[in-house]
Amino acid sequence: MSTKKISVQLFKPGIVQANAIMLGEKLVKLWKIPTDRPLQLTFGSFKQDINVIPVPKYSGLRISAALSKQMGLSSRPELKIHYHAGSRTLRLGPLIGIMISRDHPNMPDNPFGSISMFCRELVNACQKQGAHVYFFTPDHITSSTSSIQGWIYDGGWRMTQMPIADVINNRLTSRKMENNPSVQHFMKEVKSLHGSHIFNEKFLDKTEVFDALKKETNLHRYMPESHLLNGYAILKKMCTTHSVVFLKPIRGSLGKGIIRITKQPDGTFHTLSTIMGGTQKKIYATLPKLFTSISGKMKSTRYQIQQGLTLIDHGKHPVDFRSLVQKNGTGNWSVTSIVARIAGGSHFVSNLARGGSLSTVKDAVLKSNMPVAAKNTAYINLKLASMQIAKGLDNAIPAHFGELGIDLAMDNTGRIWLLEVNSKPSKNDNTPLNEQKIRPSVRQIVQYSSFLSGF
Repeated sequence: MSTKKISVQLFKPGIVQANAIMLGEKLVKLWKIPTDRPLQLTFGSFKQDINVIPVPKYSGLRISAALSKQMGLSSRPELKIHYHAGSRTLRLGPLIGIMISRDHPNMPDNPFGSISMFCRELVNACQKQGAHVYFFTPDHITSSTSSIQGWIYDGGWRMTQMPIADVINNRLTSRKMENNPSVQHFMKEVKSLHGSHIFNEKFLDKTEVFDALKKETNLHRYMPESHLLNGYAILKKMCTTHSVVFLKPIRGSLGKGIIRITKQPDGTFHTLSTIMGGTQKKIYATLPKLFTSISGKMKSTRYQIQQGLTLIDHGKHPVDFRSLVQKNGTGNWSVTSIVARIAGGSHFVSNLARGGSLSTVKDAVLKSNMPVAAKNTAYINLKLASMQIAKGLDNAIPAHFGELGIDLAMDNTGRIWLLEVNSKPSKNDNTPLNEQKIRPSVRQIVQYSSFLSGF
């Protein structure tokens, strides 16, 4: 089964029947495409019986305006095409759908808010790679799963009816939205009815990740001691074993709600919490008093309690690393980028949303007090850890992931530790420092989608 990138054009009404397509004669002969009987043309979930008319000295594909409208195509896209002789099917694609949280129809120049530039970049990447992309929100989901309203870019953003995509990238940023029954039903139906592939289909929480990865023996060296905080006993055990522990909301993001507990030489316990605009410090005479203080929060927020680590620092500001790991055009995990994140101001978390800043791995490591040998191997060891953790997660959690944001730390000996795994990595938080017009991370989404859809 061969694949080729081809230019799709419209022919004027009345030239041939609306359900005929005109295809370059050379390609028709090369692929032995029959012209004396109907074939099936597919584009995502769209299917139509068509007749092929070979055209001498022509290398593109021409379709009618009626077909083009049904397919949601416009102004001469370049798409991949292949012919499957066994089923007499001519496939165009890949058709990629991006499920996003919200749109702003009254702002056509900036319809997706802070991710509008990312969406435009994805359109450009698809055009270069012979794919077609559209964007939709949960509000566009209806009881029909044969087509969906989506945003396309055609000299400007506009909405049109689209077939269900070959591949859907779930970029919802809210668990509540993702767990909506209509969204869950849609994802289940398009997989079973149309064979659509959905990647990053679910959020991960911290307990789920650490419990799953504990089963992967080759990952134990990266795992700080970590448990679900389910009562006083585990708090006492962890604070007895470790001089510093962290409480992290298991469904938290952007560094919200993290509490650092430090046992002092005089037996008291100090907490430092992330709050709006900064941090809050409190002192407790005993551990039971500290537990009484946080037990109220535990009624509404479930916490992961994790061993505190002595991270390398940058001018006394803690440093950690965000690795973006993505599946590539052969379906294998690869590391797209690793950046160092430096905590800002009085913060003890490095999230950019809390004033953190980015640095290259090389610069951050050079300014640390790790041994020279550890500095020299830091990047390659971070890359290795990222790959092993991504593969381990694939083995341990029964869900489809195509990209992961993996947060890692290094201590002063150069040992690498896993902090957390994010299945919805922000397109702002992991931007490579030397930003190009189309980032490698965006190209990779298209390449993996092409692989999944068989193009």
